[in-house]
Amino acid sequence: MDPRPLLWTTAVAVVSTGLLALAVGSGWLGADLGRGANFCEAARLGLVKQPANTFSNAGFVVVGLLVAAHAGWTRVSGMPVALATAYACVVVLLGPASAAMHATQSSLGGHLDMASMYLIAGFAASYAWVRWARRGPRSFAIVYLACVVFCELAGRWPHPVPVVHYAGNLAFGLLLCVAVGLETALWRRGETMRTIAFGFASLASMLAAFTIWVLSQHGWCAPHSLLQGHAAWHLLCAVAAGFLYLLYASERDTAGRRVAT
Repeated sequence: MDPRPLLWTTAVAVVSTGLLALAVGSGWLGADLGRGANFCEAARLGLVKQPANTFSNAGFVVVGLLVAAHAGWTRVSGMPVALATAYACVVVLLGPASAAMHATQSSLGGHLDMASMYLIAGFAASYAWVRWARRGPRSFAIVYLACVVFCELAGRWPHPVPVVHYAGNLAFGLLLCVAVGLETALWRRGETMRTIAFGFASLASMLAAFTIWVLSQHGWCAPHSLLQGHAAWHLLCAVAAGFLYLLYASERDTAGRRVAT
């Protein structure tokens, strides 16, 4: 067993969640400007404005820790331990970052939420590309940075976008589509083996999450209920992230060995 993935990921979980609690309690994230109010749930009077949409983000923390535990316990994995640890930390960060917006409805909270989305979509697209292009860690880092910068620049577009409303959301979706396309190309190329069912499960979870995301903003909405469609979006996205990791971990070359990246 290698304890480092779980130790690093637990540290990220504890520090990020602790900082979030301090930020919400101390008002560090700024005033309530209604950021995220379009996701149905009515704002409460307490510290946590949208409790269902806030606490459902715990799913990301749980899945990130499970990914880290698997990475440390598995003797042979298709994903290098360092990258698996990084992925686990990114998944964990999705939780507090998204919760920052829903707990405070502040502008800074909204920026943290979007940044965490860019990090996970950029990871998926970059990791798929370096394996498809047979490149190494330096290329991964460069492409990853480029993906995040692309999303941040797209997010500056001031005009609304059909269906997803915001150009940053569109950039997030485009990177996920790139990841799906490249993972499909890798599967069809046949140089490595993987448990493709994990990929289909991840995609199905993400499509279900997106469907609920749309419906919860167009009529399927009970503002004062704790059963929120956007909370289901969070939980299904966490499930999708977990299945995506299992797809990575299942990858082997044709001789059954771990794929070096």
